[in-house]
Amino acid sequence: MLSVFGSKVVKEITGVSRMQLQHWETIGLIRPSIRTGSGKGSRRQYSFQDLVQLKVAKRLREEGISLQKIRKTLTYLRKEFPDLEAPLSELRLISNGVDVFVVTGDPQVIFDALKRQFVFSFALGDLITDLKVSIRNLEVPKKEKLHVGNNVFTAILTPDLEDGGYTATCEEIPAAISQGETIQEALDNLAEAIDLCLETEAQLRLRRAEAG
Repeated sequence: MLSVFGSKVVKEITGVSRMQLQHWETIGLIRPSIRTGSGKGSRRQYSFQDLVQLKVAKRLREEGISLQKIRKTLTYLRKEFPDLEAPLSELRLISNGVDVFVVTGDPQVIFDALKRQFVFSFALGDLITDLKVSIRNLEVPKKEKLHVGNNVFTAILTPDLEDGGYTATCEEIPAAISQGETIQEALDNLAEAIDLCLETEAQLRLRRAEAG
């Protein structure tokens, strides 16, 4: 499994929109572990721990917790648990849709939480498992049948988890390689690459025939 993921892949895995990623980074809620360059040319890369935090924050927002409350929660967690690099990915949280609580080893904390009659809770274990499954599904190359002229070829599509998009290769013609932002774009580019390879091969055969 890769250790870093580009913004495009993060959107697909977590369901967090590009606008949310940018806004959450701007307000200091969740920042990518690696950022190179500045302005429009900057590149953001997220660690798996970042992905867990994004999923937790997204789940809290879906349950009605405001960004302001999530930020206040993070401020508290960072103060009370200074040894944790990413509190949202390392602590179990419980919420009733209004407040956010942390489950620790203190029985009193658990007791106070139960008195509030929480309507939902979620464990990091299930969330992390879902993330890993999503990543594994993305990592598996996809095969598509590609019609070029009167011939049918097998296209192998491999997602780029760091930069997004796909790399497409032809099973029957390994020299034909292309890339694209989407599956369709990668397939269209691969069809052109196959055409070029076939044309080149035809020219070589013709030259050999003339030379012979």
